[in-house]
Amino acid sequence: MSYSQISPQELLSLKQKNPDLALIDVRTPAEFGEVHVEFAQNMPLDRLDAGQLKANRNGHAGEPLYVVCRSGGRSKMACEKLVAAGFDNIVDVAGGTQACEAAGLPVVRGAKVMSLERQVRIAAGALVLIGAALGFGVHPGFYGLSAFVGAGLVFAGITDTCAMGMLIAKMPWNQRSSTAATCTR
Repeated sequence: MSYSQISPQELLSLKQKNPDLALIDVRTPAEFGEVHVEFAQNMPLDRLDAGQLKANRNGHAGEPLYVVCRSGGRSKMACEKLVAAGFDNIVDVAGGTQACEAAGLPVVRGAKVMSLERQVRIAAGALVLIGAALGFGVHPGFYGLSAFVGAGLVFAGITDTCAMGMLIAKMPWNQRSSTAATCTR
């Protein structure tokens, strides 16, 4: 089993034919609150419960479930998670919300927030800087902090997963505007 992928234009065409089309957005509630496709429901990746989602879709189990994030990375992870849980009609929206917005899909806008990717870059950079400063000024052992963060970034790049990103996604400022819903379509 695997998942398929469609363009934002195809998604819009399908939505016009089927008003009950189910689209879940797996970004943090804060990111979702900033801008999201009008008909998307927020189900953050770190809280995505495939079993509960399957139970909630009881009457719509055979219908496709469309998945979107900011630019495509997290939606692919969500699709893989859902396929592994036994879903057989999962569709990833290519390019994410950014591509949907560029393609003219209707979006809802809220307050501007800092993207999760930017937060990770700031946190990683700050930890490297702190490790280097403490290593120079206090004890050379603190250089290990910079090395640890560097190794984590290499691992994140190779595996396309980011433990720091998942941790930062759980922070309170990323939970505001929570409108997580149960996808019953």
